[in-house]
Amino acid sequence: MKFSRVTTSLHCFPFQCSPRIASDRLRKALMMSTSSKEPRRFAPLKHGVGVAAAGVPTLKGIVFDVDGTLCMPQNYMFSQMRRALSIDKGTDILDHIYTLPPDAQAIAFQRIRDIESAACDSQAPQPGLLSLMEYLDSRSIPKGICTRNFNVPVNHLLGKFLQGQVFAPIVTRDFRPPKPDPAGILHIAKSWGLIKEDGESGDGREMIMVGDSIDDMTAGYRAGAATILLVNEVNTHLATHEHTDLCISRLDELIEILENGFIGQIARGGESSDTEA
Repeated sequence: MKFSRVTTSLHCFPFQCSPRIASDRLRKALMMSTSSKEPRRFAPLKHGVGVAAAGVPTLKGIVFDVDGTLCMPQNYMFSQMRRALSIDKGTDILDHIYTLPPDAQAIAFQRIRDIESAACDSQAPQPGLLSLMEYLDSRSIPKGICTRNFNVPVNHLLGKFLQGQVFAPIVTRDFRPPKPDPAGILHIAKSWGLIKEDGESGDGREMIMVGDSIDDMTAGYRAGAATILLVNEVNTHLATHEHTDLCISRLDELIEILENGFIGQIARGGESSDTEA
């Protein structure tokens, strides 16, 4: 199977994720964020799955967010949801709903489900979506989903744009606690047999989390996974965030990165990830 080669320099310097943030100020911020610790690395997949370079771990799986990652962002939904719930922009939607009495929770969840369901009509795939998924299949890399959406938009995306593609497990809003808690990613790790030395807790250190929000980056970071930010016009400020290892502007850019070996740009090491799964 042939995959088109995508030439990009985005994986070399996070501040190049968007021309608007390619500034001296962000260059300095990136330099300040880098310590003597080594950045995250995975062995090149072109050498074969499970073939590790000296001292470099092999990639065991990738977890994807949905809205803004597998499909194009539909950020207008969030303002609609907040209006429906009468909350301000600074209030987390799910956190607010979980504080409500059971009857009010049911009503609130239905309101945001209705908004998400209506948005399915305009759901569109990210550029490079199918090419990346076919590549991961060709390299036998497991794929999972961890999203704060409920199942309807997820199933719509899979059924319309990714027929025949397997994602397992799929962690949706029904799983608690949601991102930015790492529990969903650690649950996926455990289901893939990636277990910490205690024999019970999921271990995300041989995984990558791909997303477009601070919740995605923080959940991945706290799970011990490497993180990749899919950059759009509203999240460029996350390019140099301490929880972001790498950034791309379209999904199929990840093919070349994984073929030649993942190298993060934010030096990390020594951080303790959460282990609840």
